[in-house]
Amino acid sequence: MGQYSAPLRDMQFVLHELLNVDQELKALPPHADLDAETINSIAEEAGKFASEVLFPLNQSGDEEGCTLNDGVVTAPKGFKEAYQQYVEAGWPALACEPEFDGQGLPEVVNNVLYEMLNSANQAWTMYPGLTHGAYAALRTHGTEELKKTYLPKIVSGHWTGTMCLTEAHCGTDLGMLRTKAENNPDGSYAISGTKIFISAGEHDLAENIIHLVLARLPDAPAGTKGISLFIVPKFIPNADGSIGKRNGIKCGSIEHKMGIHGNATCVMNLDSATGWLVGEPNKGLNAMFVMMNGARLGVGMQSLGLAEVAYQNSLAYAKDRLQMRSLTGPKAKDKPADPIIVHPDVRRMLLTQKAHVEGARAFTYWSGLMLDREHKHPDEKVRKDAADLMALLTPIVKGFITENSYVSTTLGMQVFGGHGYIREWGMEQYVRDARINMIYEGTNGIQALDLLGRKVLSDMGAKLMKFGKLVTEFVKDASSNEALKEFTGPLAEIGTEVQKVTMEIGQKAMKNADEVGAASVPYMNLVGHFVYAYFWARMAKIATEQLAAGHADADFYKSKLLTARFYFSKMLPETATSLKQIRAGADSLMAMDEALF
Repeated sequence: MGQYSAPLRDMQFVLHELLNVDQELKALPPHADLDAETINSIAEEAGKFASEVLFPLNQSGDEEGCTLNDGVVTAPKGFKEAYQQYVEAGWPALACEPEFDGQGLPEVVNNVLYEMLNSANQAWTMYPGLTHGAYAALRTHGTEELKKTYLPKIVSGHWTGTMCLTEAHCGTDLGMLRTKAENNPDGSYAISGTKIFISAGEHDLAENIIHLVLARLPDAPAGTKGISLFIVPKFIPNADGSIGKRNGIKCGSIEHKMGIHGNATCVMNLDSATGWLVGEPNKGLNAMFVMMNGARLGVGMQSLGLAEVAYQNSLAYAKDRLQMRSLTGPKAKDKPADPIIVHPDVRRMLLTQKAHVEGARAFTYWSGLMLDREHKHPDEKVRKDAADLMALLTPIVKGFITENSYVSTTLGMQVFGGHGYIREWGMEQYVRDARINMIYEGTNGIQALDLLGRKVLSDMGAKLMKFGKLVTEFVKDASSNEALKEFTGPLAEIGTEVQKVTMEIGQKAMKNADEVGAASVPYMNLVGHFVYAYFWARMAKIATEQLAAGHADADFYKSKLLTARFYFSKMLPETATSLKQIRAGADSLMAMDEALF
């Protein structure tokens, strides 16, 4: 079954030493009174819920899966009771606005919660996780009447949410969707069609499920310009907010999947289901992007959570499993063999996991803080800069973190050897669960295209330069510190290379647009490492300073510094390959006629 303990010490390091969140939040009026002690206590309680309530259900939920009977889905044993505890403790309301009965805490604190929930049980966490995205979309684009009807119930956790985009013939290319919405005399709409791959589309955890559905009005223009967004509840609310009659949206089947077995992935059939317009007609994609971007950040948190729990278990196994002797002579002389952690290649796998997890934690928590700045800072320029950074980095959170987390969970399984391939140890589940994260909410190939085409080249690199400015300022401030040059030197070099190769791609793309598609995936890997290198250099700076000051927790900072050195010496050099792949261009990809494949 394995083990999971919330990594509170490293979380506190990122929050309070790297990001100085309690000071940062003082500049945001709604959060000005939030202090480090309160944040830490929230994290401690969340860690208890994750490790004591959710984690014990992870493997059993995977083995049992969900069941469908006459349109009703039953989640695995214990899931419903765990959700009730979650709701009773007020966790769904954590980062929701007080005007809708939320607790009004910042997104960065919500990210801490969701890392732990995903480490403990990703399949379960998808039920409340999608709900928070539905809340954000409705809060931003819903009418006052819709907000009044739905948001308090969503915030309390008594109702959950989904997003219904995909159709059998229409995944990434949403302009092809066929689901129709026709006007009803009372101002509502009758919506008909079929949606597939709907996570948490039907379940027994909550009393109602609120679906956000993309559909076309009768006079809608073709393509993405003709998509509208509708709110379609499983049960139509009565005027007093109580549950009313069953709506015409039902689960036709559930998918049998490689992983995340404890979450119901549904085919949802809409047969003149009653819905209400969210936002303006034919502008539904803009409204849905609020939820989609939130979901993409959420997938990054899923992958961080899985990588963390995989690392914890592979590390414990490596310290306990005895096999062979160290190449430099016996280390455990009182035992018949040494623990496998003495072997260089096992250390390579463990350090790769550790460097990725700690880099991803820094990146995702910082992203949460940028969201808080974007929505709550009183200065318009600060809000705009934060919004630009989030627009740039959201595909990297989704794409780069999920790619590396899949590598990390696979390495975790590899540390176990043959035992990792056996179900009872739990490691193979993390690999299976992690695999979907590279696919849903926009495949990583799409994220790479979004990064390079829409977020970088479309504004001539303006957003990228804003992130580059952060890096340049850090390198400049640390220039007099000789101890940091092993980190700031490579960081500055990769920044220069990113700038150069971006210009090269832009020039090629003016002649041949396929150059963007050919370069996009290695470009995402390049910029992803640029981001990680920035955070690892900052963390190395803090560790160096604390060690020099004789901090009592010297082992923690020594570990942080040594992991930074591993990252810069063994992982950052991957960028050399990415640069060569980018500069190789599109010819070798596009020259072959499809008949020759």
